[in-house]
Amino acid sequence: MFASLSLISPLPRLSAVAFAPMRRLSLVAAIVALLVLLPIHAAHAASRLKDVVNFEGVRDNMLVGYGLVVGLNGTGDSLTNAPFTERSLIGMLERLGINSSGDWTTIKTKNIAAVMVTATLPPFSAQGSRVDVVVSTMGDAKSLQGGTLLVTPLQGADGEVYAVAQGSVASGFSASGQSGSSVTKGVPTAGRIAAGAIVEREVIFHLSDLGMMRLSLRNPDFTTAKRVADAINERMKAPVAAAVDSATVRLQVPEARRSDIVGFMTDIEQLKVVPDDIARVVIDEQSGVIVMGEGVHISTVAIAQGNLTIKINETPQVSQPGPLSQGGTTQVVARTDVNIDEGKGNKLAMLQGGVNLQDLVQSLNALGIGPRDMIQILQSIKAAGALQADLEIM
Repeated sequence: MFASLSLISPLPRLSAVAFAPMRRLSLVAAIVALLVLLPIHAAHAASRLKDVVNFEGVRDNMLVGYGLVVGLNGTGDSLTNAPFTERSLIGMLERLGINSSGDWTTIKTKNIAAVMVTATLPPFSAQGSRVDVVVSTMGDAKSLQGGTLLVTPLQGADGEVYAVAQGSVASGFSASGQSGSSVTKGVPTAGRIAAGAIVEREVIFHLSDLGMMRLSLRNPDFTTAKRVADAINERMKAPVAAAVDSATVRLQVPEARRSDIVGFMTDIEQLKVVPDDIARVVIDEQSGVIVMGEGVHISTVAIAQGNLTIKINETPQVSQPGPLSQGGTTQVVARTDVNIDEGKGNKLAMLQGGVNLQDLVQSLNALGIGPRDMIQILQSIKAAGALQADLEIM
């Protein structure tokens, strides 16, 4: 029986719902099935405004760069298969004063790898501060373990260099033997350099210049946007906020607070708001995970789930010739027995309207419905127009 049966105290009468015959499910099977059912009680808990919205201008910026990792123990790119690595190596040597007029076709090193370097520049990062970088191979390198990233400029979407990365790469590892057995930990072709990039250019943005701010809801909803605006107006004792649409709240910064915009934002982001959302059922068919919101309701619908079972038994029999027969041989004759059980004990049941998530979960858990059967039941109820919620299948 599912672990979530602890939610049922006591068990409700199950005469109104009869999806399938009662069957026992072990706790281990329920855990492997990864069925997630989250019945939530009457109301949402209030959340801080900072956890519901994003403030205009307070955002990260993506950085990317191309570089070389050296010092690999024979696990780097094959220069014949990765010509960009060879060209990058020659260009680097020329910049360092190594004459390239000689014959470079004899380069056979496998201790270097071409990589893409990515980083996230936090808002208001000052020059000299450090950020983490992620290093990923581009060629046929087998591992970055023990490698060192050379100086790599990191550019923003505008083409300007905002940071420079360099340092030792921490990555997973892989080991194999002559018999073909191998052990791999993590992803050896990707690594990370903690605090590996130094910020060289700041993203100029002055909060004090904003006379009006926009708050973007992380989960757009008209009701939530209205509640955010109402909470701000109540706190400021003035109509300074207004919901523009389901995803945006416009906020007018009072003249008296423009000199202390940080303090003003601190007061705003600590406000409590009860977010609202639409009823939704999320189903992952591959893993059998089902997640339901509290607003899920079911209209009156009649439901019956068959339990068709087909058993095929093969019983080979030996046929021997009679006594004193001429030319007879022993033969093996196939005998097949097919039995069909249609689950005659199942009856059409009526699920009354107004049933909420708590009632549905209790009934299905008590009946021992498995994740796969529950997915089919929910899809059928939605197809019948009785599931008052969005059904999202991943």
